[in-house]
Amino acid sequence: MDKKGAILILSGPSGCGKSTLLKKVYENIEDYYFSISTTTREPREGEQNGVDYFFVRKEDFEEDIKNGQFLEWAEVHGNYYGTSLKPIKEALSEGKLVIFDIDVQGHEIVRKKLEKVVTSVFITTPSLDELERRLTNRDTDTSAVIARRIENAKYEIKSFQKYDYFIENDDLEKASNELISIAKIARIKSKLFDKDELIKNWLGN
Repeated sequence: MDKKGAILILSGPSGCGKSTLLKKVYENIEDYYFSISTTTREPREGEQNGVDYFFVRKEDFEEDIKNGQFLEWAEVHGNYYGTSLKPIKEALSEGKLVIFDIDVQGHEIVRKKLEKVVTSVFITTPSLDELERRLTNRDTDTSAVIARRIENAKYEIKSFQKYDYFIENDDLEKASNELISIAKIARIKSKLFDKDELIKNWLGN
């Protein structure tokens, strides 16, 4: 049986360990595509097209907006940013698992538009205190940024029941095994299969 293309959405507060868990997933599954954003801004030093962002001309972005080629988009400081449907549709048609790392609003948008192929996971730390400790210990953000991330986390946790699965990232091995299992299961959800075709083949007609 051919593998079906599917979408796996990960959400959770900054500092909960999504990136670390994703590395474990990449080591254990094949045929995945990590969804990256499209932008009209100039690449910064060290950024690569197709790795960090898809860098496009403003005219091309606006044309794709007109043609409904974006899941979501926004204009920020004179530049456009958005999630293009083109690479997502291509990856799905190739039977790949399309992985999103997006916030709760992004989850709602993708779920609304592509419900049939979506599996979603909310990931967080065991407590708010633990999240604050991790954010402080990684020493990459100012105290003001950490405070903003904490407020965002308090808001986002309220949406966890809108997701299919919930992972508390306390033990890395346990959490990564749970996420790998979900990533594999996402490819065999019954909704991904064409009902009439599957029944016809099963009956041998």
